[in-house]
Amino acid sequence: MFSAVITGGTQGIGKAISLKLISEGVFVFILDNDQEAIRDFEQEVSDAKMYNVVLCDVANRHKLYRTLESILTQKPALKYLVNNAAVSEFKPLDELEPEEWDHILAVNLTSYFLTSKYLAANLRASKGSVVNLCSTRAFMSEPNTEAYSASKGGVFALTHSLAMSLQPHVRVNCISPGWIDVSSWQKKSKRKAPDWAEKHHLQHPVGRIGKPEDVAELCWFLLSDKSGFVTGQNFTVDGGMTKKMIYQEE
Repeated sequence: MFSAVITGGTQGIGKAISLKLISEGVFVFILDNDQEAIRDFEQEVSDAKMYNVVLCDVANRHKLYRTLESILTQKPALKYLVNNAAVSEFKPLDELEPEEWDHILAVNLTSYFLTSKYLAANLRASKGSVVNLCSTRAFMSEPNTEAYSASKGGVFALTHSLAMSLQPHVRVNCISPGWIDVSSWQKKSKRKAPDWAEKHHLQHPVGRIGKPEDVAELCWFLLSDKSGFVTGQNFTVDGGMTKKMIYQEE
């Protein structure tokens, strides 16, 4: 048995990835900063022998280092890293404060660099693999998304850079989700049943909005030896939306 570290793994896409890894027999160390989401996860996921949730603010580099240092003293041996933690603040450019920018970059990008740096030696030793969660917003934008989009653009570049630095023993790839409906995967206080109009589903070439499981399945493939000839790549999971020409008709 091997272990994985996943950041932000108690709700949303991160939760789906955590459960997928557990189902594949991987012990999962989950780093999360939301105490309510942690409590809900621990109450809902019964197989406590297969995971350990650790309260950790990945934006605090000192706490992150100490947390990872502690994990590396435990068993089983580390083989997988999933950088998933992310925050957003969509607001007009003239209202976005530098402190908000700094925090978003700290969580969404710098923590990805730091986890990879701190865990590199162990990942090399186990011939492991890394998956970073990017976003289609790294390549296309709506207004008022500067900090989030910039952070995800950084994740894209960091991924292929890490793939070259950690070769040949560690593979590094990233996934760029599009519209993924996480409403039923949130912590209990924010959880709700999906309720989207048919037009929202049908605008996607595959005929539906994405699900967290769509990302989790691909994530496991990229982590596993089944993708042993794949590194430095970005995989878009958006139902075909970024390949769809959209023109406003009269």
